[in-house]
Amino acid sequence: QVQLVESGGGLVQPGGSLRLSCTASGLTLGSYAIGWFRQAPGKDREGVSGIKTGDGSTFYANSVKGRFTISSDNAENTVYLQMNSLKPEDTAVYYCAAGFPDLVLFAAEYDYWGQGTQVTVSS
Repeated sequence: QVQLVESGGGLVQPGGSLRLSCTASGLTLGSYAIGWFRQAPGKDREGVSGIKTGDGSTFYANSVKGRFTISSDNAENTVYLQMNSLKPEDTAVYYCAAGFPDLVLFAAEYDYWGQGTQVTVSS
């Protein structure tokens, strides 16, 4: 049974940083892609970043390029999202997902989802 568990969310001031973790069980990183998505109240789910854990290729939405960094520790079956220079518009529930997408930032192409972790950026 595949399970994804996100952690690391919280309340942070604008300009601050958070690191999200996505720990997988029931699957082995190294073949899957892991994507990070977010959903703010009243908005559609948005692709933020993704990584193909086999070759390490990374993908970012334009809105987070230069501020967010995705990485994977395949030995720990964990993918991280380092978020710097956070803005109020980054406030959302962040989800990680696993699958074999052709379009890494497209939510419909993922098979497994975590429950999400809340990120709130506010002074």
